[in-house]
Amino acid sequence: MTDGHAKQPYHLVDPSPWPLVGAIAALLATFGFVMYMHDAPGGGWVAIIGAVLVAFTMVVWWRDVIREAMVEGHHTPIVQLGLRYGMVLFIASEVMFFSAWFWAFFDASLFADEVQQYARTMHTGSQWPPAGVETFDPWHLPLLNTVILLTSGATVTWAHHGLREGHKGHLVWGLVATCVLGALFTAVQAYEYSHAQFGFADGIYSSTFYMATGFHGAHVLIGTTFLLVCLWRAARDHFKPEQHFGFEAAAWYWHFVDVVWLFLFVCIYWWGS
Repeated sequence: MTDGHAKQPYHLVDPSPWPLVGAIAALLATFGFVMYMHDAPGGGWVAIIGAVLVAFTMVVWWRDVIREAMVEGHHTPIVQLGLRYGMVLFIASEVMFFSAWFWAFFDASLFADEVQQYARTMHTGSQWPPAGVETFDPWHLPLLNTVILLTSGATVTWAHHGLREGHKGHLVWGLVATCVLGALFTAVQAYEYSHAQFGFADGIYSSTFYMATGFHGAHVLIGTTFLLVCLWRAARDHFKPEQHFGFEAAAWYWHFVDVVWLFLFVCIYWWGS
């Protein structure tokens, strides 16, 4: 900088223990879950310890980010732009994540009679859905969940407009409605799973179905938690019309979850059945 008294437009992050703690926690969680799935002694406890440490790291790390923005004033327009780029790249990585599950589903369904893959032919019976599999009626609970998620996309947009226009009531009630709809979606999906006629290990259809829809359900839980945090912050006036990236990130994530569900509904529930 030419002026030694000028404010640095970039945020030079202070040394933090959380990257190291988070890496160790992720390692513990990964090894723990692998040990648990292979019935290794103590695997469940290692997984629980790792998962708790991961959750703790997220809470304290994001607490520090909020403090940097609100108390220390480090989130200049340039820093906010960098945070937006980071969120866009994160969502892009999530697109690739779900692309893998769609790829697995379409590979199995479009080539159910692949003669060179005898195990697949054995499980599918050379047809899709495989013989004996009773799929869900797409126009029953899946359609209800589609309406719920699309409505939640409208309510989070309502909250965003309320924030940008300085209407705290619209912001808070929009977030309340979105969180309630997210919880309702999870409840309906849990009810649907409890009445499924096939289990996770019952073949290639059930595996691809549960991996795709189950991971989406996990993302709905994460997104609902994200929005609950935003609701807590909104009630305490953390967001301003000109600076509210934390809310924007949650809204982007929620819209991404909505779009993924539309693909799941069309491809897996409707076309795949």
